[in-house]
Amino acid sequence: MREHVGLSLTEAAALHRVDKTAISNTESARFGVSADRVRVWAANYSCPDPAYVDALADMARERSGSNWWDEFRDSIASYMLDLAELEHHAAALRHVQITHLPGLLQHEDYARAVFGEAVPPLSSEALDLQVDFRMRRQALLDRADPPTCSFLLHEAALRMLFAEPAVVRRQLEHMLEQSERAAVTLRVVPFSAGGFPSAGSSTMYACGPVRPLDTVQIDVPNGVTFLDSETHLTNYRAVLDRVEQRSLEPGPSRDFIRKVLQEL
Repeated sequence: MREHVGLSLTEAAALHRVDKTAISNTESARFGVSADRVRVWAANYSCPDPAYVDALADMARERSGSNWWDEFRDSIASYMLDLAELEHHAAALRHVQITHLPGLLQHEDYARAVFGEAVPPLSSEALDLQVDFRMRRQALLDRADPPTCSFLLHEAALRMLFAEPAVVRRQLEHMLEQSERAAVTLRVVPFSAGGFPSAGSSTMYACGPVRPLDTVQIDVPNGVTFLDSETHLTNYRAVLDRVEQRSLEPGPSRDFIRKVLQEL
């Protein structure tokens, strides 16, 4: 908001009657911020979007340590905690999965096999923790008001044998069951669809309560990266729209998965 209104840190500090280090520390999330301060600063910056301000104030009111993922805070990588929080607050989730099936739709045995490929290998305790965390994330779909979830799955992800065929069959059957949920849409991108943008990495687009709070999550070798600039959001919306255009409709997608199941 400060940058959009064209104010320097010094000018903003004078406007808010605080030290400019307070501005810097708040913007970089080193300091917390109250809902009241969000509203005062937004008013000082002449923010024209009341829904955006309301959403930020709601976030500021949330108490640290009050959510299920906080019990994993000392044992799970911080980016995984961020992912769980992002999913929790999202109004909608849009996924493109290239070689892995989405964590929110993974059967426990399949998830265990995926984490079993970690380098360096996970201890049995660490493996159990990772699987438990992934299963806990899936409770999102059981909420009375789950986010609408769109999963675009490339055929490569359906055919990757991360486990023995019996486990993969169970995984595909589980995914078909989940696709019957009202909030879940599952579509397959077959090899025959050809190329598409960002084909090299899986992507999740989390729709916030308002568009300025949307976030893109992409997989990278050492974890995940989160993007939230206006340019990135615009480009990734276009990517997801393009991939969706090349995917099968939900009904034919389920038939396609059943065909893969029969071939295992």
